[in-house]
Amino acid sequence: MVTHWTLGCDAAEPRRIAAFWQQALGYVTEPGFDGPDVASIIDPDGRGPAISFLRVPEAKTAKNRMHIDVRPAGEPPWDPAERERLIRAKVADLLTLGATVVREDRYDGDFGHVVMLDPEGNEFCVA
Repeated sequence: MVTHWTLGCDAAEPRRIAAFWQQALGYVTEPGFDGPDVASIIDPDGRGPAISFLRVPEAKTAKNRMHIDVRPAGEPPWDPAERERLIRAKVADLLTLGATVVREDRYDGDFGHVVMLDPEGNEFCVA
């Protein structure tokens, strides 16, 4: 049996960062968890984990030890050209939401993924 779980995240502005990830992942606001110091988003289909954001006083100071990988091409097997097209389209969408590109990684010369930062500077990959 699968155990349900929530990814808990520290945030300077919980509502702002929740709104970013809500748009990035196609999630919706979790009822009852939307206040000045907390925000939570959920998968509307109930498959993915909830993600909650809690206001903390300290700023981010180091690289994330855990991060989200956004996978617009879904599960393998992939057509490499279509996978790259879907990733680049998602990166373009995320840029309009306030994300920034850090770098593009390749493996043996082939396109791999794009490393980005969310609006609060948290690393994530579009793969």
